[in-house]
Amino acid sequence: MKTIQLRVIAIAASLFFSAGAMAQTLSAADYKGAKQQIAADKKADGKACATLSANAKDICQAEAKGREKVAMAELEARIKPTSKTLYATRIAKAEAAYGVSRERCDDLAGNAKDVCVKEAKSAQTAAKADAKLQLTTTAANTTAAKQTDAAQSSANEKIVDARQDASADKRAAQYKVAQEKCDTFAGDVKTTCLQKAKVNFGKP
Repeated sequence: MKTIQLRVIAIAASLFFSAGAMAQTLSAADYKGAKQQIAADKKADGKACATLSANAKDICQAEAKGREKVAMAELEARIKPTSKTLYATRIAKAEAAYGVSRERCDDLAGNAKDVCVKEAKSAQTAAKADAKLQLTTTAANTTAAKQTDAAQSSANEKIVDARQDASADKRAAQYKVAQEKCDTFAGDVKTTCLQKAKVNFGKP
């Protein structure tokens, strides 16, 4: 389970289009063709997943669903490359990667599964926090660039606040992972584990 975040990154890299592709806008005809390709890929994925069973089928379907959602988000970003569409793409990737990782956790049982789920959620939280930070930073800088030094100072404050919020979200998710791992123990050992987790994450 320690490798769950690396796995999420690998899933995102293998499932989705490159950022460079999003930077290119499309004509109406290309947009229509891209949507048709996404629909064709969805159909092909459905047939491929239908040949599987049990959790392997669930994982396949989660991967297919993730590919479709991210492909659509990236397509919209290519048509209208704004901070909001790029944010939507990052969120789609985070949710798609989480969906696949969450299904993979079903291959486990007991505390190992619980930890796996918490780690998958932690990775999703981190990705979403980073996406929100990027959106806030871009918006603040854009507004400040059009206004005065006072606006720039205000923008900087917003960026600092956004960074703090992102950091807090990540640490909260990581703390939940640490707590879940303590459930593998019992008695004094578990108590010590939980106390150590509180100290590490600055909890009272």
